[in-house]
Amino acid sequence: MAGRSVEFQSGGERIAAVHVAGEGDAFADLQGRRPCVVLAHGFTGTVDSGLLPYAERFAAAGLDALAFDYRHFGASGGEPRQLVSVPHQLEDYAAAVAYARTLPDVDPARIAVWGTSFSGGHVVEVAVADGRIAAAIAQTPAMDGRANLINLARYAGLGALNRLTLAGIRDALGALRGRPPLTLPAVGPPGSLGAMTSPDAEEGYLAITGPTWRNEFAARFALTAALYRPGLKADRLPCPILVQVADRDGVAPPAAAQDAAWLATGRSEVRVYPIGHFDIYRGAPFEQSVADQLHFLTRHLRPVAADDRAAAATVAS
Repeated sequence: MAGRSVEFQSGGERIAAVHVAGEGDAFADLQGRRPCVVLAHGFTGTVDSGLLPYAERFAAAGLDALAFDYRHFGASGGEPRQLVSVPHQLEDYAAAVAYARTLPDVDPARIAVWGTSFSGGHVVEVAVADGRIAAAIAQTPAMDGRANLINLARYAGLGALNRLTLAGIRDALGALRGRPPLTLPAVGPPGSLGAMTSPDAEEGYLAITGPTWRNEFAARFALTAALYRPGLKADRLPCPILVQVADRDGVAPPAAAQDAAWLATGRSEVRVYPIGHFDIYRGAPFEQSVADQLHFLTRHLRPVAADDRAAAATVAS
């Protein structure tokens, strides 16, 4: 199923995206409008690195899908390249939601946000700030930066954490002098210096990467990573959320995801899979994950049936 390349503006930068229109009328309202799922990737991820299979499944079920690259990454604009900026990414996500609401045949009241890994935490922030999001999906989410760094120190050692911090300081000082970013690998083998070096990280990530993905990030992110804890806002979610947890996740601690789901009690649904962080993008885990997502979205994004609306109007009058 082919999507069409589109773009919109965020923070004065061009944001590249792919829109896949939904098929059929399973989710259509009386005006023929469909919901739209807005998808964003994780740490340094790009649309061509495993997002389109989800978008295509949603479209085949009757949902529109919009997948985009954050500024500084992939096909989007923004300098310097490979800069992981939480404020920029949240601004870009909000711009993507606003753009989705303008798409032809999309119901602006039925927008869902979908994030995986690092963006799995973003969906909480985005939904809380927006207030009108209809549903959220957090797939193997990174809900707590502090927990992520503690986990990294556990498997890589305090020495690796110290080296990341020193590299971050050097990069930040270089930025003040107008120098290009000092970059580090986003993923690498155990014992190497990088953001994700758990035993399954390198093989798992490289198995899904596309041609625009680059294995690097500006090291200054290490200085602020622990401060970003989106899961703590889950109690303020205005919409239902599906939290999908990989119980063998070596990158994003499962406990942080479960804690966020607990905070969202009454609005959260949790699915737990016996897999690692990157297993969910391929094979049987992908099939199970996307099936659970469609089940969740079907319950929360279907329009009220015409006869139900007529009955409600009669009662109201």
